[in-house]
Amino acid sequence: MYKVDINCDMGESFGLYVQGNDEEMMKYITSANIACGYHGGDPHVMRQTIELAKKYDVAVGVHPGYPDLVGFGRREMACTAEEIKDYVLYQMGALREFARTYDIKLQHCKPHGALFMRAMEDKKVARAILEAFHDIDPNMIIFAVNNSAMLAEAQKMGVPFAKEGYADREHREDGNLILTRKSSAITDYQSMADRVVRMVKENRIITYDNKDAAIEVQTVCIHGDTPGAPQLVRTIVESLQKADVEIVRVKDIIA
Repeated sequence: MYKVDINCDMGESFGLYVQGNDEEMMKYITSANIACGYHGGDPHVMRQTIELAKKYDVAVGVHPGYPDLVGFGRREMACTAEEIKDYVLYQMGALREFARTYDIKLQHCKPHGALFMRAMEDKKVARAILEAFHDIDPNMIIFAVNNSAMLAEAQKMGVPFAKEGYADREHREDGNLILTRKSSAITDYQSMADRVVRMVKENRIITYDNKDAAIEVQTVCIHGDTPGAPQLVRTIVESLQKADVEIVRVKDIIA
């Protein structure tokens, strides 16, 4: 049987500002990427999101970003690889302690926004992120797109990795995604769900410029701040199940 993990960026609210649809999304996903206060999230939101993950039996991962609350971590910043390593270590440490309070072990790391995009193309930044968590937990999984510098460095270092595709973002021919500063509203849930099924079962995807490209996915991301995300994830889950695709935590796929 085909298997896939469904992940979602979560815990990105801050103070009085609510971002995403965390509890509704938790009902359908298997892995949660939880923000740690740099691009979104705060200590109270982090704790609440961990509680939700525990309630719905969802695996927890660290979702580190640039220190950019104003730009929601989607602006590039002139940080050195050494600075980025420390930023990731700092954020992971904060989330790990909240997780330990609920007897949860961090499953994975998925960088956020502009930091994610840079890490997919810059091997020094990729290695800095990998070193930040691998020395502490060699079993932690990195999420990365196909044909990326991050995947190459993970293979060199022996870091477990999961290839990621996106339900609500456009892909390039090399498997990378098109970064947007703001999520667009969903207009056709079923066609996006069908695209996910094709990614999983046929390893193919239509790119932003209408090319039919190869892609491998162990995990599929749905952004919780995308307008209509709860309906999208429900449609995706239903379509995967109809296509005989089992939805499981990523650690159960790559183990």
